[in-house]
Amino acid sequence: MKISPLQLFIAFSQMALSGFGGVLPFAYRALVERRRWLSAEEFPKLLALSQVMPGPTICNLSVMFGYRSAGLTGAAAALGGMIALPIAIVLALGIGYQQFGDLPPVRRALAGMSAAVAGLIVATAVKMARAMPRRIALLTVMVFVAPAGILLAWRERW
Repeated sequence: MKISPLQLFIAFSQMALSGFGGVLPFAYRALVERRRWLSAEEFPKLLALSQVMPGPTICNLSVMFGYRSAGLTGAAAALGGMIALPIAIVLALGIGYQQFGDLPPVRRALAGMSAAVAGLIVATAVKMARAMPRRIALLTVMVFVAPAGILLAWRERW
């Protein structure tokens, strides 16, 4: 499927802005469910390849998908969409956090956001697991290892 570099830039900018700090769930929703540029079976394969490459997984995914869709220009547009606006926002938030980071409402807001991101990641993992072939190892991890990891992280934090 041929997708224009402008379409790629806009789509990946929207994903990056929607999923600030956790883009993967929004990438799945945008690429598989909304735009149907990838199937539910293709996304985990592209994601797996993105994870073994050096660098941020979602950036690797954007480059590979952009290249597949529109060549080098598409790769640059998708990556640019993924990082341009978040860089500007991070700089602005850094300045704001420096001024207001110690205020209790700011601390509570950040704690709430981290909980929401964790929920989105779990929901995406469940969606991806539904599209994958059923294997006992995956079910074992989902049922036993994931809750154990969450419990250990929770005990360490609190």
